[in-house]
Amino acid sequence: MATAAPSLLEIQRALHACLVAHDNGWVSAHVAEGEFSAAERLDVYRNTFASVLTTALRLSYPAVHRLVGAEFFEGAARIFIAASPPASACLNDYGVEFPRFLAEFAPAASLPYLPDVARLEWAVNRALHTTDAEPLDPRRLAALTNAERARVSFAPHPSVSLVRADHPADLIWHAVLNEDDAALATIDPAAAPVWLLVQRPGAEIEVRRMSESAWQLAAALCAGRPLVATLAEVRDVDAPALLAEHLAAGRFAAFSLGNSTNS
Repeated sequence: MATAAPSLLEIQRALHACLVAHDNGWVSAHVAEGEFSAAERLDVYRNTFASVLTTALRLSYPAVHRLVGAEFFEGAARIFIAASPPASACLNDYGVEFPRFLAEFAPAASLPYLPDVARLEWAVNRALHTTDAEPLDPRRLAALTNAERARVSFAPHPSVSLVRADHPADLIWHAVLNEDDAALATIDPAAAPVWLLVQRPGAEIEVRRMSESAWQLAAALCAGRPLVATLAEVRDVDAPALLAEHLAAGRFAAFSLGNSTNS
């Protein structure tokens, strides 16, 4: 009795085990041999898989790559890839956990600011590649009744991210990408924490510093907390002025009233 041909899903799972876990096992029997053996062919696939993902990480984290050097980066990337293979085919989405990996990666412990730089770079990468959206028109808020305004909460523009860093990640990031060794030498990596807002207002990415209070207000609003409650809780900032600034800068894409959403 002839053996049934494997299903596509079975082949995909076996190939995944080969690429990620280095388990040629079952799939090698279904690889045609010729000038190269099945194991050699699978090694080519495996090396290509790792190379493509390493390149994707390097493109998302160029400052990290320059800070640690190509050899260190590629070695770290291989370990990360083995532990965190991609969950989708979109390579722009790959690497979200890389900053956390670096924070726990013992060989990188001598660069304590590296995870913060990586977190900033991921926010920049997200801003670069996210789908665009029309900013919220403030006139839509002006048309609400007082009762409706009390129920307003916001949805951030897809390009907006908020990053709190224990080190001056923005200064390090700028200096490294600009290859400005003189500027890099003047940066104190142990300087006080910074609160950053990342946005793509047009063709360029904007990375700007905020005060802690202003950042907390922005974080609360971008997390969808009700506007009235947030404004009542903030201290040490001119909350209405900051809200007006966020609206003018297009940092919100929509608002909701209870369970209804308005673009």
